[in-house]
Amino acid sequence: MSQVFDNEGNVIPATLVVAGPLVVTRIKTEEPLDKTRGKKDGYDAVQVGFCEKKLKNIKKPQKKLGAYRYIREFRFPAEEISSFNPGDKIDVSIFKEGDKVEVTGITKSKGFQGVVKRHGFHGGPRTHGQKHSEREPGSIGATAPQRVFKGTRMAGRMGGKQVKVKNLKIIKVDKDNNELWISGALPGRRGTLLEIKSNE
Repeated sequence: MSQVFDNEGNVIPATLVVAGPLVVTRIKTEEPLDKTRGKKDGYDAVQVGFCEKKLKNIKKPQKKLGAYRYIREFRFPAEEISSFNPGDKIDVSIFKEGDKVEVTGITKSKGFQGVVKRHGFHGGPRTHGQKHSEREPGSIGATAPQRVFKGTRMAGRMGGKQVKVKNLKIIKVDKDNNELWISGALPGRRGTLLEIKSNE
């Protein structure tokens, strides 16, 4: 994260993201493009690859467009599929300053955590005869029924979940370095793979 100053001198917290370029590796269609050969995929989508890497042993189908560390698919309407071709590059030029986007990513994993950190519990008092219950959850159920309800907030594994953040604003687009400056904080740590979509 960093910060950017706008024209009025206001400080805007922003996150620097390396975005692309993506390479279209495959076009999937509900019906086969060539009736004489090939199976139908059953849905319309564009498959893209990101972060090309050099491998010693590459399978023949991957040699055509290169081997990528990440392969992802994006669904598109059938009428928009025809505008993509294998080998096309998608870079940050599809965005412009002021665009609203939604960013999806995996949050930081924090392991097994107690209720104070995981759910913001206040814990027990330090006085009134209590010794070691400062960070304990306290009561977890009623007298009747004699069971713990499903969904009761307790200690457990925290983080490591897919989160979508909406209504983020693109502050700056750097086409030369394929970088985007996006307002606010984004899910995950440095190096997290993010999915950036238009919010419109």
